[in-house]
Amino acid sequence: MSEYRLNLNEIEAGLSSGNVRRRLTLLQRVTDLFVAGSRRYSDAEIALFDDVLMGLAAEIEIEARKRLAERIATLPDAPPKTIRRLAFDDAIAVAGPVLAGSPRLSDADLVENASSKSQDHLYAIAQRLKLSESVTDVLIERGNRRVVRRTARNAGARFSLAGYERVVEYASRDRKLALTIGRRGDIPRQCYLKLLETASAEVRKKLEAINPHAAQEIRSAVAEIATAKQREVRESSPSYTRAERDYRYLFKDRRLSETNVHAPASDQHFEKTAIALSMLGLLPIDIVERALLDKGTDMILILAKAAGCSWTTAKAMLTMHTAGRSLSALDIENAFKSYELLRQETARRVVKFYERRFGRHPVVPRRRRLAAAAR
Repeated sequence: MSEYRLNLNEIEAGLSSGNVRRRLTLLQRVTDLFVAGSRRYSDAEIALFDDVLMGLAAEIEIEARKRLAERIATLPDAPPKTIRRLAFDDAIAVAGPVLAGSPRLSDADLVENASSKSQDHLYAIAQRLKLSESVTDVLIERGNRRVVRRTARNAGARFSLAGYERVVEYASRDRKLALTIGRRGDIPRQCYLKLLETASAEVRKKLEAINPHAAQEIRSAVAEIATAKQREVRESSPSYTRAERDYRYLFKDRRLSETNVHAPASDQHFEKTAIALSMLGLLPIDIVERALLDKGTDMILILAKAAGCSWTTAKAMLTMHTAGRSLSALDIENAFKSYELLRQETARRVVKFYERRFGRHPVVPRRRRLAAAAR
């Protein structure tokens, strides 16, 4: 500080002078002096530098403020008042280096800045090595697509649950953002499911390609989403509720039989067919509904055999209009041959495998409740 004190009169004269060139020269010298010994200065000395730099940097051109910002932005003990003033500068050329790299800015400073300054300011903040939840909340709330994407790419950014929910909402309309968010390891599962629910098939494939180890998890999550949607539709359907109630009474009285599957299948009644088959074979209703709606024939044959149904009933389900299978005579003949060869024990093992793979989703009515009613 001896060199600094020797020039104190000159600095004071520069602060009171209207000569811009003189002020710029002094600013350069004081900045050089601070940068050269910043790690050795006491808090009191840093505060003194802070006051001098604040005075010299007032009312100077953008280029000079930019050079000052670039010199002191990353210093861990940079003058705090000067840093804050530079961070809130309207010129992004000045504020950018400080917002992106200064360790002297607190979360409160960053939140205040992101709440009031331009999108360029927000983008600079999004590039910081670490971002707290309170900061990312504001970046996501106020930021444009460029800011949100940059925040999502930041491995050091932490998101609140509300922040993740908002990002996932944006991702439903932004394929690039969806891929970025899908790569993050800290995304809550409920948000990940929502992301997959709204993502296109192309995005899902790319997520699987990016992380092959997660491919099975992604497929299971998609199946879980489909199951949840099925359940939601069922619970809101008065016709399903009535049919489920009627068949429950038949099951409880031990009067439920294959006829209760064959008749609605022949009449093209999807809900009644699904419920009756589920109850007859104690099969998960979610799997039964998916099989009835799928264009393939294998799962229908497996479920029908597992429930102990004859070929006549299996054929009635294969020819239902709901899946739009449009099977030819040859297709029906091949299906018959497969059905004759399929053993009931084998079919039940396959159903067990599907339950383990996709999770034990609620059966309507539940399997144990049905079994108890049958005893």
